[in-house]
Amino acid sequence: MTKSAVVTTRVTADLSAQVDALAKELDRSRAWVIAKAVERYVEEELEFIEFVREGERDIEEGRYFTQEQVEAMFAEKWAKRDAA
Repeated sequence: MTKSAVVTTRVTADLSAQVDALAKELDRSRAWVIAKAVERYVEEELEFIEFVREGERDIEEGRYFTQEQVEAMFAEKWAKRDAA
């Protein structure tokens, strides 16, 4: 059996009602719905944090374009498109 921990939190009455409605639709418990929601949220936030850190590493290692460089690239692309 998987180890688990009990976590307590406060939510609005409206959110609680929504969780209960979703649990009923899914034929799952309130605890299951909340656990899945927390699991997904934590996974998404950790992925985002890693994405930001990857970008920071790229900047530190010089792998980036400045705003001016990006604007120049698009201006060149648009000029070629307009000339065609």
